Amino acid sequence: MHPQVLAVTDRVIERSRPSRAAYLQLIEREADSAIRRPNLGCANLAHAYAGTQEDRDAMRHGQGMNIGLVTAYNDMLSAHAVYYRYPEQMKVWAREAGATAQVAGGVPAMCDGVTQGYAGMELSLFSRDTIALSTAIALSHGTFEGAALLGICDKIVPGLLMGALRFGHLPMILIPGGPMPTGIPNKAKAAVREAFAEGKAGRDELLEAEIGAYHSKGTCTFYGTANTNQMMMEVMGLHMPSAAFVNPGTKLRQELTRAAVHRLAAIGQRGNDYRPLARCVDEKAIINAAVGLLATGGSTNHLLHLPAIARAAGIIIDWEDMDRLSAAVPLIARVYPNGAADVNGFEEAGGIAFVIRELIGSGHLHRDIMTVAGDDLAAYGEKPVLDGDTLTWRDPGESGDETILRPADRPFSPDGGMRILQGNLGRACIKVSAVERARWIVEAPARVFDDQLDVLEAFKAGELEGDVVVVVRFQGPRANGMPELHKLTPPLGVLQNRGYRVALVTDGRMSGASGKVPCAIHLSPEALGGGPIGRVRDGDVIRVDAVTGTLDALVDPAEWAARALAEAPQTATGMGRELFGMFRGLADEAEKGASAVLAGAGL
Repeated sequence: MHPQVLAVTDRVIERSRPSRAAYLQLIEREADSAIRRPNLGCANLAHAYAGTQEDRDAMRHGQGMNIGLVTAYNDMLSAHAVYYRYPEQMKVWAREAGATAQVAGGVPAMCDGVTQGYAGMELSLFSRDTIALSTAIALSHGTFEGAALLGICDKIVPGLLMGALRFGHLPMILIPGGPMPTGIPNKAKAAVREAFAEGKAGRDELLEAEIGAYHSKGTCTFYGTANTNQMMMEVMGLHMPSAAFVNPGTKLRQELTRAAVHRLAAIGQRGNDYRPLARCVDEKAIINAAVGLLATGGSTNHLLHLPAIARAAGIIIDWEDMDRLSAAVPLIARVYPNGAADVNGFEEAGGIAFVIRELIGSGHLHRDIMTVAGDDLAAYGEKPVLDGDTLTWRDPGESGDETILRPADRPFSPDGGMRILQGNLGRACIKVSAVERARWIVEAPARVFDDQLDVLEAFKAGELEGDVVVVVRFQGPRANGMPELHKLTPPLGVLQNRGYRVALVTDGRMSGASGKVPCAIHLSPEALGGGPIGRVRDGDVIRVDAVTGTLDALVDPAEWAARALAEAPQTATGMGRELFGMFRGLADEAEKGASAVLAGAGL
């Protein structure tokens, strides 16, 4: 193993020792004495079995595993529309393995792509906590010996895991649905967006480009949060190997899902290969997720989601761990927005199997973790293929395109491109894997906003022409739910294209699609409650320095200390935002995962 990866792993293990021990004690207690089918009353069981005539007799005798299906199906998300017929298919495949399956419950699955820039986006991050609660409700009936988690996109996979890990005595497998086929090139889509921002393209042209990119069922094809989720599930060993990026509607996709159901039936507590989720998600698996994130230039949203997932399993990982790993982990993939290719091109070049094989070989991934497929992550370094009708796995071979994937000994960059920034503005993160090195340092006057829509208006009015650090505050979890500010990407990109030095500083999120503009995000402490970002005034010179890892307002210290904090805007209502006041009030800071349910549970 690489010494830095080992050092960070040991650091996480030591820091997590008390909380991890408490978590495992809970899981052992649940495994020994939790409510389960043999102990339920007859009326309870009758209620549980009444809705399934085909499997009632098998369930009544209780000889095989009953698998709970927790599904994020809806047909408003392209990625989740594929799940429409999965439950009925999975019930058939469960019977093949001597098991049964029931839909235990549904979880909400909202689309950030639909809500970007609008009020609904303020519910987005807390939808993750809602999904965790919904997962717990689904599994609370005590009638399941295992679970299949059907989810893909941004908050859905983290939320499913956060809830499922509290039932960690059960074996569980994540079931992906795969990316849609490639539409128009992502760079062409981005060019139309920037042209629209400048008034050089009309709404019809923009809509045509967007529909050309997002055109069918399946995950969006850029390497944002949804596809980074899928990568993480692979390096943690929670999928069937290399299931992430096989397109929907194919025979291979179907056989991978069938294999997952059969495998789940084989790893239950009653058999000889018991693999509870709590033992699969340990400190090494969490480090693997962080390494995979860095090695592939994945979404900045996982600087929130990974700490939250870890906490649900009694594990504490922080941004300093990520920063130390980033210095040691090579960047071996370039996928849009960090390159030209989409995830289909990534898969064709070798995909996640190539990445895992290379990172195991270079000592950056822990091979010795318990996965749902076996006791060795090496199985995830092979690609699935159909040999006739038989599903098998093979070595991915050499990279099919070294502009997309490179060996670990010849990376695109020797480090993973994530940095911590610290200074008199607080502590933030920045992703520089897609930012030109010459733009890693920006020192410019601030323009301060409390609403991203005001930034767009200022851009349209020509008020941002020149070197500028755009500061958008009161965007943290306690202020308004920490929405993504992805609508700012096109105008900031336009300003940068015009030759100006541009950066964004915010206590909000940017996006899994953040790219070429340097963005200091997740700034903590946030403005609401006294974060120093509330002291910034228009014209203050801000220095964003991803080389030294600093973030400062270049203001006289005495004046800085004497400044009053900006007054918080009134909490917005409408679009259901008022219903999430409890979540905003309980949410902890970004570095801990910005979660209300974990904070409220004392985790």
